Amino acid sequence: MNIKTSVIIVSWNTGDLLADCLRSVVENPPPETYEIWVVDNGSTDGTQAMLAADFPQVRLIQNRENVGFARANNQAIERSAGEYILLLNPDTVVHPGALAMLEKFLHNTPSAGAVGPLTLNPDGTLQTSAYPAPTLFREGWRLLHLDALKPVGEYRQSAWVRTEARPVDNLLGACILLRRAALAQVGVFDERYFIYSEEIDLCFRLRRAGWQLFWLPTASIVHFGGQSTHQVAETMFLHLYRGKILYFKKHHGALTGFFYKLILLLTAVGRLAMTPLIFITDRRYRRRRWQLARRYWQLVKSLPTM
Repeated sequence: MNIKTSVIIVSWNTGDLLADCLRSVVENPPPETYEIWVVDNGSTDGTQAMLAADFPQVRLIQNRENVGFARANNQAIERSAGEYILLLNPDTVVHPGALAMLEKFLHNTPSAGAVGPLTLNPDGTLQTSAYPAPTLFREGWRLLHLDALKPVGEYRQSAWVRTEARPVDNLLGACILLRRAALAQVGVFDERYFIYSEEIDLCFRLRRAGWQLFWLPTASIVHFGGQSTHQVAETMFLHLYRGKILYFKKHHGALTGFFYKLILLLTAVGRLAMTPLIFITDRRYRRRRWQLARRYWQLVKSLPTM
């Protein structure tokens, strides 16, 4: 039987959320033949038993350890058979008709290599799910939290019309429908990215090869966000910037990578210099700000080897 869409979900200790995600896919499936792959990155929360009991139709790839987001997705991409590949985070819930609209859009838009949906927070507010291509200026602007004044490092999606598709530079990795033919041309994820920036790298390669990327607001999902990564927040903080450094070095050269590291260093040192101010702020926020200071200190120590 020909498979139209392969749904791929990488999970790590998010069993309850994964069950809700799978239920939403099964209840609101793609319109044509589909298959579901779950790649479990060494979970210890009973994920495997839950899948066997509640979702026997799911094809499971069981890793003994957490091999990272990029490599785990590649494992399923290489084994799957769909003409389209839906990469979906386990902490998402698919709304009725969303997958059908995404699939229909790719079918009707031959120039599109990938499409992503309108993404909502659990409270129904808009979650940013598309971004302009990273540059040193945009990253510096974002690190200084200046997007609140004028969006430069991100799009102002709240002002976009929600009835028509819009071309974008990058799509959020929580939910992307990819054309296999486009992946065959540019390659799968670069496994040097453990987590973070791997989808930015892929989007760059798709655009460079002439494929367009689109945000489709008529299709929507809910994304809870960070449900795996918060379990090891400090480690993930380092992976975030390690991935960004790799992206700049890979696509814009070693010198650009060096200047990005310099921007990170200056930003981190500036944040650390303000650490004593923690003790004159509201006690409710002290712990969170202290944790953030610790992460920036770890970043400063790690930058020379990144």
